[in-house]
Amino acid sequence: MPRRRVDLLAAGACLLTLVMLVAYLRLIHAQDGSPAAWAVAVLLVAAAGTAYATSRRASHRRPVLVACSVLLVGLGLLAILTIGLPIVLAGLLCLAAAARLTGPASG
Repeated sequence: MPRRRVDLLAAGACLLTLVMLVAYLRLIHAQDGSPAAWAVAVLLVAAAGTAYATSRRASHRRPVLVACSVLLVGLGLLAILTIGLPIVLAGLLCLAAAARLTGPASG
């Protein structure tokens, strides 16, 4: 059975991060507020990082996934009373994807 070229955990984290970015922007817009630029930046950086790490051929996947995990879990904990739980879940998906990587060539 051939190995997939796409890491489904990283892809799931990317999709969930993008969904939560859209949800955050819609929620803030519905409240006639302006989104926190730093929160949008964290979500965009994490979405870009997880999109990069989706490819199993990408070099430095593990550090990128760990960094995205830290960003997402941190942001999710800050927003835990509103939209934080799915963001924490996306961070845990990144951590699980990074934990599956083994050996020096995966990194």
